[in-house]
Formats: sequence, C-alpha cells, structure tokens
Amino acid sequence: MKCALPRSLAIGCAALALAGCAVGPDYVRPALAVPAAFKEDPNWKPAQPADGQPRSAWWKVFNDEQLAALAEQVAVANQDVRVAEANYRQAVALARQARASLFPVVSADASATRSQGASGNTASRSARPTTFDSLTLGATWEVDLWGGLRRNLEAAQASAQASAADLGATTLSLQSQLVADYLSLRVEDEQRRLLEDAVDAYQKSLELTESRHRAGVAARSDVTQARAQLEATRAQSIDARIQRAQLEHAIAILVGKAPADFGIAVQPYALQFPTVPALLPSTLLERRPDVAAAERHAAAANAQIGVAQAAFFPTVTLSANGGYSAPSGASLFSVPFRVWSLGPAVAEKLFDAGARSASREQAVAGWDAAAATYRKTVLAALQNVEDSLASLRILAEEAAVETEAVKAAQESLSLTISQYKGGTVSYLNVITAQTTELTSRQNALTIDGRRAAATVQLIQALGGGWQVSEN
Repeated sequence: MKCALPRSLAIGCAALALAGCAVGPDYVRPALAVPAAFKEDPNWKPAQPADGQPRSAWWKVFNDEQLAALAEQVAVANQDVRVAEANYRQAVALARQARASLFPVVSADASATRSQGASGNTASRSARPTTFDSLTLGATWEVDLWGGLRRNLEAAQASAQASAADLGATTLSLQSQLVADYLSLRVEDEQRRLLEDAVDAYQKSLELTESRHRAGVAARSDVTQARAQLEATRAQSIDARIQRAQLEHAIAILVGKAPADFGIAVQPYALQFPTVPALLPSTLLERRPDVAAAERHAAAANAQIGVAQAAFFPTVTLSANGGYSAPSGASLFSVPFRVWSLGPAVAEKLFDAGARSASREQAVAGWDAAAATYRKTVLAALQNVEDSLASLRILAEEAAVETEAVKAAQESLSLTISQYKGGTVSYLNVITAQTTELTSRQNALTIDGRRAAATVQLIQALGGGWQVSEN
C-alpha cells in the first residue's frame, strides 16, 4: 500500500506532462484568391467593416421612420429569427458541455445497508443482521493525452460561432426581404395613384368629348373611345390592389403578426436612393454572416479530424476515491474505518474492424466539403455584389433616359389635346398621347422600384450596409 500511492501519482504526473499535445491538423482558413476590385466598379476603395461588430441599422439610409420601426421588429418578433436564436443558444450549451469534459467529475455517495448471512455450520440458523454505513467522495478525470477532447471543444466552439453567424444571416435576410417588400409596397401605392390620376384625367376627357359630340363637332366614335380608355384604366387601378394587399400580408408575417391584425397606411411617395460608397471585395470576408458561418463550419470540420485521429490512441483515466465505512453504531469518521483508492486506468481498442479508420476518412471528407462550401459561398458573395452593382449602374442610366421620355410624353400630350380642341387631329391621337404619357410615368416608377430592390440586394450582399456604424 505504501508503494502504490507514489507510483500512481508518478503515472498521473507523466500523463499530465503529455497532455499538452493534440493530434490532427491545426486549422488554416481555406485559401481563396479574391480580386483586388469589382469588375463593375474598379474604383472602389478599401473599407473596414467586420462581422463581429454590432450591425448597423442600415435601413435608415432610406429615411423612412415606419420602415425603420418594422425592420427592428423583425429581429425580435420574426419566428424564423427566434428559431435561429434558439439554435444558437443550443450550440453555445453544447460548447459548454464539451468544455466540461476537460475537467474532473466529482461525485459523492452515502449509503446504509443491512444484511444477514449464514452463521456457523448450520445453514438454517441465521446470524444477527448487520448494518453498515458508508460515505465516500470520488473523482474521475479523463486525461486529454492526445488532444481529442480539446479538438472536440474546438469543433463545438466553432459550431457555436457558426450558429451565431447563421443567426445574423437569417436576421439580415429577413430584414432585407422586409425592406424590399416595403419599398415595393410604396411603389405600388404610387402606381395606383398614377392610375387614379389617369382615371380622373380620362373622366375629364370623356366629358370633353361628350360636350363636343353634343355640339356636333366630335364623332360618336370619339365618345366610345374615351369611355373605353377610361374603363380600362379604372380596371387597372382596381387590379393594382392585389399586389399591394399581398405585400402588406407578407410584411405582417415578417414582423410576426397575423395579416388581419396588421396594416400599412398609404403615404406620399418619397423614395430616396442612398449614395453607395466605395469598398473592396475583402470586406465580404469580414462582414457577410453567411461567409463567416461557412468559414466557422470549415474550422469545426477540421477539428473533427483531430477527434477521429485521437480515437486511435489509448484512453487514460485517473480516479480517486476516499471515505468511511463502518458498522452501524460505530464512530464512522475514525481512522480505522477510513477507505481510499487512487490509480490510473488505460484502455485501448485492439480491433474494431476499421471503424476508426472509416471515422477519420469521414472527417477528412467533411473538411473537404466544408472548405469547398466556404469557397463557393465567397464566390457567390462576389457574384451578388457584381450583379447588384451592374443593376444599379444600368438602372441609373435607364432612369435618366426614362425621365426624358416622361417629359417628352407630357409635352406631346399637352400639344395633342390643344390640337384636338382646335379640331386639327382626331381623338385617337389624344388616346395615343395619353397612353404613352401614362406608360412612360409607370415605366419610370417601375425603374425606381427596381433600383430600390437592387440597392437592398447590394446592402445584403455586403453583409448589411457599408459602414460598421451608421447611427
């Protein structure tokens, strides 16, 4: 007994000395060539946002208080965000659980047992029952000799970080969807106003043609044409309510409300387009939560290789127990009744039919897949920005041309109405000019809506705005 204790301690100390190593490859972020500038805007300059920084209220660039209030509700009331937040808390708890495995497990046990056995040579005659009381305190510790537990903790922590990034990506996606739907709704409101204004204008044109017809200076066909145009435009105005209602319902779900309990009032059209500053593609790697999540998943997959590799080595466990055990009525806490044990245990699998090798191959394949997914996510992010930049540039050019088209159509309509009143052109010319003017204004508004959507897509592609803080 005197020699066992020092030998056990020596083995334990040797295990502790070796516990600093960890098998498996150390993590290196998957290599990926990132261009120095965007193809669609090579003059962009560096910026320094970061995914770990508090995300700014990027929707404020549209200067709409109601939009800002709705976007903030998404982060707290949307059910998909709540699911992602719960998944994040679960991942954090799993990481804490993995960390706990690095520490000893301490347990206490108290018992009182009463037993009776045979006495002497006569089996039929029983001895007096005996009661034993015991109180023990024990501790076991799996020595992380090969780093398997630490690699498992590394994987769990990376997974928790990935879950946090997934939460950010979900929130960003849903807020972007809400902003896009809200801006589309405002465009629909303006489209309907244009149609209602056209209905009023066409009603006046109908009254004019009826007056001229009664005076004998206009044909009956002018009246029927004016009425047909009026009713067709009125039908378009009614049809515009469908898209508006559907957008309102979609926004209600995004903010966690039933459509029946939610409504957005019509307000004057005042869509504004923010000025896009200059950035580099490298900011995507720092800011976009989906890129951050993909990179953290790669780190977790890399750590799993170490976990699988550590399974090839023996498991070393240190255990210690101490306490007292004595017959009932005796002084329990006295030296004669003290018991203890201390010693290491080593376990090693000698044959598993290739299960550990298959597990390691699976981990390596998982790393390869995670690395490829990371690279794919970065490339998709670059494409998203290029697409949005191209859309904004081309739509800005188109908007400038369409503005001139609206001016020309309005001037043409004014001249045609004057000519019709003067009797130099038929009413068909008026209808043509009115249709052209209305179509030009609708096209201009449609371009506004597409520019707004492209702006939201660019902000989303950049990970939520172009500054660390915009407040």
